[in-house]
Amino acid sequence: MILTQDQKSIQLAARDFARSRIAPNVREWEQNGGPPKTLYKEMGAIGLMGMTVDPAHGGSGLDFLSYAVAMEEISAVDGGISNMMSGSNSPVAAGVDAYGSKQQKDMILPKLCSGEWLGSFHLTEPHTGSDASAITTKAVRDGDEFILDGHKAFITGGESSDVAMIVAVTDPEAGKAGLSVFITPTDNPGYQVIGREAKLGHRTNDLCQVRFDAMRVPQSDLLGDEGRGLAIALSGLSIGRIAVAAQAVGGARQALRLAKEYAEIRDTFGKPIIEHQTIAFLLAEMATKVEVARQMYLHAATLQDTGLDSAAAASMAKLFASEVAEWVASKAIQIHGGAGFLEDHLVEKIYRDVRVYQIYEGTSEIQKLVISRHLDALEM
Repeated sequence: MILTQDQKSIQLAARDFARSRIAPNVREWEQNGGPPKTLYKEMGAIGLMGMTVDPAHGGSGLDFLSYAVAMEEISAVDGGISNMMSGSNSPVAAGVDAYGSKQQKDMILPKLCSGEWLGSFHLTEPHTGSDASAITTKAVRDGDEFILDGHKAFITGGESSDVAMIVAVTDPEAGKAGLSVFITPTDNPGYQVIGREAKLGHRTNDLCQVRFDAMRVPQSDLLGDEGRGLAIALSGLSIGRIAVAAQAVGGARQALRLAKEYAEIRDTFGKPIIEHQTIAFLLAEMATKVEVARQMYLHAATLQDTGLDSAAAASMAKLFASEVAEWVASKAIQIHGGAGFLEDHLVEKIYRDVRVYQIYEGTSEIQKLVISRHLDALEM
C-alpha cells in the first residue's frame, strides 16, 4: 500500500517528533516512570492527541490510517508513550466524539485534543479481562446521580489521567444490556488509585488498580444511552487492535534497524557480521516479516476507513504483528550477542516493550477465536 502525500507528511512529522523529543530521553523517563505531562501538550500541538476527532472540537479530523501510521512512529521510539497516546485518542477521545453529548464534547474534547488532559479507559477488572460482559463494577442511580462502586485493574494512565471512561453495570438484571459507560473527571474523591504496577516494559506510563468508593457522578456523565455500554466498549475493538498492530510494527522496525546497524560495525573473523550469510539471511527474514505485518495493519486500517468490516483483518494484523514483534526483538538481541542483554543497547528495552502486544486489546488466543468465527467469510 502506498500512502497519500498527506499521510506521508503525518508519518514524517510523527517520526521527527519521536526521534527529536522522545528518543533522547527514553532511559531517563523509564527510570522516572514517565515523561513530564507537558510532552503530551507538545504532541497535541502537532495534532497527535485527537487525530480522528472533528476539528470543530479541537481534533485533527484525520482518517484512521493516518492515526495508525503515526502510532507506528511513536511506538518505534517508546511503547509506553505510544500507549498513552493510544488510550487518549481511542477509545476515550474517539468515544466522546462518537457518543458524547454536546456538553461532553465541548468540555472534554478540546482538552484531550490539546494534550492538556489525558484519558484512561476502565474496562478490565481483576477477575475478568477479555470477557467484557463479566464486569461487576456497579453504578446505582440516586436521583440525578449515579453511585459507582467497584475495582478496575490494568488501567493505563489510571493515576496520570484527567478523565476516565468507565464501564459499569447499571441494570444487574439485564445481562449484557445492563452495562453503561460514564465519562468523568478523575479528581472525584471517590476515585482512588490503590496500586501502581511494576511492569516488564512500558515503564514510561502508569498501570494502576483503581477503586471506585461510593463515587458520585452526575447523570450528565453518562456517555451515550444507558444500557448501551457493551456496544460502546466493543465498538472500538477493531480500532484498538489495529493500533496495537501498528505499535508492534513500530517496535519490531526499531529492533531491526538497531540490529542492522550493529551488524555493520561488529567484526568477527575479519569482517562485519552482516557479511556473514547467517546474519544477512536472518536480517532479511526479519525485514520480510516486519513489512508483512505493516501491510496487514495498513490493510485493516483501510477497511476501517472505508466502512467495511475490519474485525477479521484487525485480529489478523494484531495476532501476526504482535508475535512478529517479539520474534524480531529476540533475534535483534541475538545479533547483538551478549551486548544485547545489557542496558547499553536499546534492543533489551524494545524486547520488554513489545511483549505486551500479545496480551492487551485481546490476547493472541482471543484473536484466533475472532478469526475462526470469520472463516466462512474469508476467501480460501
